[in-house]
Amino acid sequence: MKSSMVIVGAFVAGAVAGWLGLLPGWVAESRLSLWVLFALMFQVGMGIGSDSRLREIVRTLSPRMLLVPCATVVGTLAATAAVSLLLSRWSVTQVLAVGSGFGYYSLSSILISSVGEASMGVQVASELATIALMANIFREIFTLLFAPLMVRWFSPLAPICAGGATTMDTTLPVITRFSGKEWVFISIAHGAVVDFSVPFLVPFFCSL
Repeated sequence: MKSSMVIVGAFVAGAVAGWLGLLPGWVAESRLSLWVLFALMFQVGMGIGSDSRLREIVRTLSPRMLLVPCATVVGTLAATAAVSLLLSRWSVTQVLAVGSGFGYYSLSSILISSVGEASMGVQVASELATIALMANIFREIFTLLFAPLMVRWFSPLAPICAGGATTMDTTLPVITRFSGKEWVFISIAHGAVVDFSVPFLVPFFCSL
């Protein structure tokens, strides 16, 4: 929860600084955000590759285990497409680009603002990047707050699917506590697979 609030605070501070004209003009006009994206992608790859649990996940990965992240991806995209029908400002594919962040707020928002600028325009890409940041932060917070109710009303898999890409790190403790320790490995594998899908799905929907 604390990390999510820090992210929101940093976003608000940046928005205020830009609105007040406190940032140098070259920051907005340069391709700095694109280089930040490259650095973030490198960090994501390093984080996944250096994780000591990766070998165990790959070694024991079974087709049945992949059903959980597949259900998360398909369910999220289906719900996002349904919601997009109520929004006339953005197209279905643009809304799907937001939904395909799966809780990975930092990467999805930067991808949309950087990759989507060419196909959507600067204004639309900026709007959707902001929405992606907030929507994916809310997804993480929702999982942290309502995990016990999701387990009680649905199943131990419910908070795992709700957590999306965060189930291998920030939401793992609450999933372990309320779903049970027997779901830890599923949660980590689920987070790794969904996490890996974000750099592919977000640019794909941005380009349509």
